Amino acid sequence: MDERNEQKAARTPRATSMSLAVNLGGLDMRNPVTTASGTFAAGREYHDFVDVASLGAVTTKGVSLHGWEGNASPRIAEVPSGMLNSIGLQNPGVAHLKEHELPWLAEVGATTIVNVSGHSFDEYVSVIEALEDAPVDAYEVNISCPNVDAGGMTMGCHVPSVEKVVSLCRAATARPLIVKLTPNVTDVTEIARAAEAAGADAISLINTLLGMAIDARRRRPQLARVVGGFSGPAVKPVALRMVWQCHNAVKVPILGMGGVTTGTDAVEFMLAGATAVAVGTANFMNPRATVDVIDGIIDYCEEQGVSDVNELIGALQC
Repeated sequence: MDERNEQKAARTPRATSMSLAVNLGGLDMRNPVTTASGTFAAGREYHDFVDVASLGAVTTKGVSLHGWEGNASPRIAEVPSGMLNSIGLQNPGVAHLKEHELPWLAEVGATTIVNVSGHSFDEYVSVIEALEDAPVDAYEVNISCPNVDAGGMTMGCHVPSVEKVVSLCRAATARPLIVKLTPNVTDVTEIARAAEAAGADAISLINTLLGMAIDARRRRPQLARVVGGFSGPAVKPVALRMVWQCHNAVKVPILGMGGVTTGTDAVEFMLAGATAVAVGTANFMNPRATVDVIDGIIDYCEEQGVSDVNELIGALQC
């Protein structure tokens, strides 16, 4: 096989007789791997490396009603076993997503999850309402946004705010509603139960941990906003713990993420209780990371005699 054909073959997961399909709160996925919001754009940039239609789903970068400029630079810093980002949810707005990205995803046959962001309760609802006539398979509601109506407090840190935003979004759509939780709380299970009670079909976690990096020689922070979201392999133990806790606290399925780089990482999340996983920071290091993770899941299942990937969900023996 010449190099060009080898690269083309690497764009899709390898063939297997085992069943990879999962159902995430009403969303049918051909395999349990999607992308973490903000690490894959809407898939177009990665399509030369990965056939996005072969993934369980593509999760878009967070979209707001109108465009957001994002934070000042520098806003990305590499740290040991991970990265910090303070992008600030920069995006061109929901109209651009509808006109340019969603039609393309539909054309190539991808399953699409749109990550919804907002600075107020009304904005979340308005974004969903704007997308109801678009080719969208599910919504992921990012409740880690600061709520301008509450003095900038993060919505996902306060049970009443979680209940309100999720219930409003639930009333706005019949499509599967995935609620993305922040790990920067005292008790993540309390937030998970609030999201479930308000109508979430599934929950996703974890969003990034709050961290910072310092340039000792300059005696200055490496990010313009000082702190940012910490992601990558180093956060996996925290993410696994929170997925396991939530699996034991709620009945809705879980989309697990946080340091997923290999198929074994994905299997660990599923054993802890996740129905599906999202690959995030690994996409920056390896543009074929998503397909490599799917292949790794297949390798594990075939080695272990697992005929259906659903057998792994919550199978951790404690």
